[in-house]
This record gives sequence, structure tokens and C-alpha cells, in this order.
Amino acid sequence: MRLILGSGSPRRREILSYFSLDFEQINSCFDEDAVIFQGDPFAHASILAEGKAISLAALYPEAAILTADTIVYLNGKIYGKPKDEREAFQTLQELEGKCHSVFTSIALWKDGSIWTGGEETKVFFAPLSDTQIQRYLKAHHFADKAGGYAIQLAGSLIVKKIDGCFYNVMGLPIHTANELFKKIGIDLWDHLQ
Repeated sequence: MRLILGSGSPRRREILSYFSLDFEQINSCFDEDAVIFQGDPFAHASILAEGKAISLAALYPEAAILTADTIVYLNGKIYGKPKDEREAFQTLQELEGKCHSVFTSIALWKDGSIWTGGEETKVFFAPLSDTQIQRYLKAHHFADKAGGYAIQLAGSLIVKKIDGCFYNVMGLPIHTANELFKKIGIDLWDHLQ
């Protein structure tokens, strides 16, 4: 079975590579900016993940296609990938010292059927000074990350604790992905390395 990871994310590729699955990574051309946030962060992430899967299914109808979308959410506002360093700085200022939610929705498309699932993780940020935020943004690439940060590496300085799945914050909650994979006869327990 041809398996496509429909994402440009190196973190999603890394997580799926923990298993001995043959897969290709192909980014979707789905226009995420065309989807207006309606107030429900999980529903929003689900619409985006499904849209990515369906857009790739039109090009690769014989494949199984796994897509995902991750958003950061606080006080009725979603934080996607920052457009520039100024926006990333403002985002981290708004998140510092607070607890926000990270929602990842996954979609799996195969033979005209689509299955979805997702997770929420609570992320507690440490208090951060403007200088610390600037130093973080100078040292780490932020443009391809929801909320402008990564939980791994130097993210360990800004993330005080989490409640939920670590891999959800990285962008691919693997337990949820495995539940979807079982729908098409793949069990990640059979692909341990």
C-alpha cells in the first residue's frame, strides 16, 4: 500500500519515522488561509486536516493519505504559524506565563473514505521576559510552527509543564494516528524498530 504523509513538517516526518513504515512525504497545496475560524479550535483543525487529505487524494487516489493540522488556542484566539518575527514575538508575549491548549487533528483518507481524530494538550509556559523571547526567536526557527515555538530542544526553557500528549504538541499524536491506521489494516505495534 502506498502511504503518503501529507505534510511538509520535519517533526511529523520524524515521529512517523520511529516506525518501520514505508511512506512518502508530500506537502498539500490546500489553502489553509481560506478557512475562517468559527470559534471551535478542534473543529477548525479538523476542517484543515480533512481539506489537506482531500486535496492530495485528488492527485493520488490509489494511496492512503495521512494529514494533520496543529493549532495553538488561548482565550478564544487561535495562533497559527507566525508570518514574521514581529508576529512570533507578539504571540509568545501573549502566551508567556499562561496555560494554552494545543489541538492537533489527524485525517486519514483511503479509497474514498476519511477518518479523523485528534487530541488536546494543555501547555503551561514559564514567565518570560521580552529579552528571553527575543533570544529564543533569534536562536530557533519559528515560522513553520503553530504558536511560534517548539516544545523540544530550547522549548524546554519556555514550556514549564504539559498535561496531555507530548507528540500532540510536536504535531502528530501517535496514539491517535495508530487508531486511525488500524482502520486500514496498519498497526504501528507491528512496525516497531
